Amino acid sequence: MPNTFRKTLQFYLIDCKTALGKIIDIFIIFLNLFICLILVVETYPVSEATRQLLWQLEVVIVIFFIIEYVARLYASQNRLRQLGDVYSIIDLIAILPTLSVIFLPLIGITLDFGFIRFIRAFRTFRIFRFLRFAADGDFFFGSITPQLLKVTRLFLTILMIFFISSGLFFYVESDLNPNVKNFGDAFYFTVVALTTVGFGDIIPLSDAGKWVTVLMILSGIILIPWEISQIVKEWMRMATKKEAICPKCGLRYHDEDASHCKSCGQVIYQEYDGG
Repeated sequence: MPNTFRKTLQFYLIDCKTALGKIIDIFIIFLNLFICLILVVETYPVSEATRQLLWQLEVVIVIFFIIEYVARLYASQNRLRQLGDVYSIIDLIAILPTLSVIFLPLIGITLDFGFIRFIRAFRTFRIFRFLRFAADGDFFFGSITPQLLKVTRLFLTILMIFFISSGLFFYVESDLNPNVKNFGDAFYFTVVALTTVGFGDIIPLSDAGKWVTVLMILSGIILIPWEISQIVKEWMRMATKKEAICPKCGLRYHDEDASHCKSCGQVIYQEYDGG
C-alpha cells in the first residue's frame, strides 16, 4: 500500500481491483453518463425550471471533473507530461465549456448567441472521457479478455461517432432546419447517413451541416474498419497463445511453447506437446 498521500491518491485513481478503486471508477462512469444525458435532454422542449436544474447539475458534475483533473495532476510523477497526456486534454475539454460560461461574463466578456452555441456544441466531445476506461486490460475491473476489450473499443468508437455527429449536427442545423428539432432527429439523420441508407427526409441545409455530414461519414469510413482490423489482428495473435498466468508479474498469455515468462523471465512450467 502506498505510504504517502500523493502515492495513495495516484494508486486509487488508476486502481480497479480494490473496493475503493471500483467505487471511484463507477462514480466517474456515472458522472460521464449523466453529463452526456444532460446534453441530450436539453435539446428537447423542457420547462425553464427543468433547464435551470440541468444547468445546476452540470455545474456540480464539472466541479467533480475539476477535482479529478487536479488530483491526477497532483498525483502524477511527471506533471508536465501529465498536462500533455491525451486523457488530460480530454478531461480539460470536459471542463472548459462550463467554466467559460460561468467566468467569462464575470470578467466583462459578453457571450453572444453564436459563442454560446459553439460552447454547447463543444460539450459533445465530453463523451471522449469514456476512452480512459477502455485504454487497457483493466477495463471493467480487470475481468475482461483482450479480445473482448477490442470489441468494447469498437462499440465505444461507434457510440462516440454517432453521439458527437448527432450533437454537432443538431447545434448547426436546428435553427435552420425544421426537420431537426431535437437530438433524436439529429441521431436519426446520423444513423441514416452513416449506414448510407439516405432516405432524404432530413438533409443538411447549412454549410456547417454539410461539413459535419462529410466529417461524420469520413470518420465512420476510417475509424470503424480500423477498429475491426484490430479485433481481427488480436484474434489472430491470440490463436497462437495459451493462457498461463505468470505468478510473478501476472502476464496472462504466453506462446504455446513458452517455459518462461517473456516479460519477467519467471518460470511458468507450461507444458507443451511438440507433436
